[in-house]
Parts: sequence; structure tokens; C-alpha cells
Amino acid sequence: MNSIMRSRNNGKISIAVVLSYVFDWVICIVAAALGSVFNYQTPNKRPFSLVDPDISFPFQNHEKVPTSLLAVLAFVVPALVILLVTLTLVPGPTVPKSVPKALIWKRKLWELHASWLGLALSCALAFVITSGMKNLFGRPRPDLISRCVPDVENIAKWAVGGGDRPEGIVLVQAGICQQTDREILNDGFRSYPSGHSSFASSGLVYLSLFLASKLALTVPYLAPQAYTADSSLSHSAFPSRNTPSHQRNDSEVSAKNMDTSALTSGHNDKLIASRNQAAAPPLYLLLITIIPTLLSVYICSTRFSDFRHHAFDILFGFFLGVLTAIFSFRFYHLPLSQGAGWSWGPRSSDRAFWAGVGVGSYASNANSPVGGLHHHDHHQSTSYESHMTRTGDLEEARIDSAHGHNRNVSNFEVGNHPPPNVNLNPDLNPNAMTV
Repeated sequence: MNSIMRSRNNGKISIAVVLSYVFDWVICIVAAALGSVFNYQTPNKRPFSLVDPDISFPFQNHEKVPTSLLAVLAFVVPALVILLVTLTLVPGPTVPKSVPKALIWKRKLWELHASWLGLALSCALAFVITSGMKNLFGRPRPDLISRCVPDVENIAKWAVGGGDRPEGIVLVQAGICQQTDREILNDGFRSYPSGHSSFASSGLVYLSLFLASKLALTVPYLAPQAYTADSSLSHSAFPSRNTPSHQRNDSEVSAKNMDTSALTSGHNDKLIASRNQAAAPPLYLLLITIIPTLLSVYICSTRFSDFRHHAFDILFGFFLGVLTAIFSFRFYHLPLSQGAGWSWGPRSSDRAFWAGVGVGSYASNANSPVGGLHHHDHHQSTSYESHMTRTGDLEEARIDSAHGHNRNVSNFEVGNHPPPNVNLNPDLNPNAMTV
């Protein structure tokens, strides 16, 4: 982990950045511990009616998904899947062969760390929020009467409410219960929201988002682009065979701007049809991605069939977990439609704990803790792409010159100046193509 947090300037480990992420883990652990403490506190106990059918279901001693199994399915399994996917699929097929193995492993470790931290944040948030809300609201579970074992002989003693009470409609306090096991009784007033539902969706929906990111599973979309005179042509049936209107009206401009191949073949390869700018991913990837979410839905259903929660409690808990999953995923990962499966890079050493007003980001180009991980591979890939682009332009210029074409060599696709150590005149330097 320390090898990832290196400064761009001197390659040394940024202790501030390491500590900032250690502190993130501490916060997640403390939040989870606080949620556990809430479970041992006595909740508010809302008065109830002994003749309410909604809380008269039998108490089930054996749950379909006990708490221990829930922890395994919603936290341990997602963590293991994240580990497996990260080790096998990261950093992907775009890595040049010249990239060192150590650099690849640094990227794997960083992606693993960011993904695990997001999972921990999602589950911890859902757990502490749900546990706190349970005690605050104190809503009776569907099986409360069975847990309570009420003392019906002394119902008048525990009756609550003002004014005349109609016959048979009496609200009583929890003191009427003769249940000797305080834990069973207290838990009977923790129906809202459903903890199983929120924890299941917080971990398993997060896993679905992670899989969608790493498997490049997104709904096809058109990338935003500036409007030009040719923009409408991309939506036509065969845009490569259409000549832009301004070129149709001016044969001179058309002859100068269109490639010879385009003129002779009737194709304009620079125009790409909108329908060809994206495509739907394979359905089997969608099935793989949605399995964790479907598992969370099953866990939610068991809370209804086990008479542990009312329907609204389950729905609220589920969407609470979905909310924490989406938030935590986006907190540490780029958007699904734009991020190409990557997590955000580490914070900068000068902004490890604080950025301040007007800064807008916890990453700075001047002093980033990415070190050998992001700076080296970004510099290498950028240099590689720039070199190949510029080299390609120079080679095309040579070919054009050999065929008697007049071509502007200085108009590089990347920047408006030649790369360092490149001589534009091959006659003066036989190694002009060496960067």
C-alpha cells in the first residue's frame, strides 16, 4: 500500500496520504462499532394494541438468513469477488508491453484498496444509520405479541391514551409484556427500518456496481460533442457517403479538404454514424452483474416470510442500502459511463486531510501522491501516444512528399509544435524519426 503513495516530485512515500487513508478505514470501523453498540441499547417502545393483526404473527426461532450468514453474503463474499476480479482483470488490455510488472501490481493494489474501502463505507453507513433509526422509532415487529407474552389480566394497568376509549381498541405500554428475555423483547421493537435489507443491498448492490464498472457494462450513449455543420449527418443512414452541405456548394473546398480516397470511393471516413459510436454489451455480462442485486432482493424477502418486518420496513431498508452503495461507489470510483472501470487516484500529499475553499479537488498536479503508479504510467502512455501520433504525421508527410503532394507537416494532432529531439527535415538528420 505504501508503494502506491509516492510523490511525483521525489518518489518518496507520502506519510500524510497514507495516514489519511488509514483514518478513512478507522472511521468505517468506528461507524460499524457504533452500529453494534446501538443494538445493545434499549429502543423506544411504541404503544401497541393486543388485537392488532399486523403484529400478531408467530415468532420464528430459525431465520432463513441469520445475521451471521448475512454478514458472509453481503460483505465477505463481495470482498472476495472484488479481490478475484481485481487480480484477474486489472489493469486490462490497454497496458503497453513496456510497462513494468511492479507498476501493474501497484495499480492492482490501488484498485483493490479503493474498492474495498468503498464497500466498507457502504456497509458501515447502512449499518450505523439503520441501527440508530431502529432505536429511535421503536416500531413493533409483526411478531411482537408472540414475543411479548402479555399479561392480559392487568390490561387496564398498562392502557394508554386520553379520553374515552372505545370497547376493544386499547393501546398498551410494553410493560404489559411478561417476556423474561430482555433481548428478545427489545428486538421486537426494532422493525423499522429492516437491517437485513439495508445491509444486504449496501454490500450486494455495491458489488453489482463494481462488476458493471470492471466489465464495462453501461447503457450505450452518445458522447457529447460540439455542434458542427456535419453533426446532423451522423444521424443519417449512411453518413460516410454523404458530402457536407458546405462542401457540396463549393467544389473547390471539397477538393482541398476531402482525401483522395474519399473522393474516388464516395466515402468520408471522418464521419462516423451515431449508431456506430456505441453498442449494447453482451447480455451474459448483465446477468453476471445483476446476480448480487437479485440475491439482496431474496434476503429482503426472507424478512417478510419470517415475520420479522413489515413491507414498508423492508422497502425503506433496501433503498437506504442502495443509496449508501451508490454514494460509496461514486465516492471512490469514476462514473460508469465515463470512467472506463477505474477508481479515483490517491489524494495529493498537500491535500491529504484538507483542501480548503476555492480549491475544488483533493488531487493537485503539482504535488500528487500518485507517484510511480499514476504519474509514470500516465507520462509513459502520453509520451507513447504523442510519439506515435507525431511519428505517423511525419511519416505521412514523407510519403506525400515522395508523391509530390504539398502537406503541412507542422500541424500535429497533439500540440502545435514538434516533439523534442525530432528534426522535421529528414535530409539533415537520418535519425529524424527518433524521439
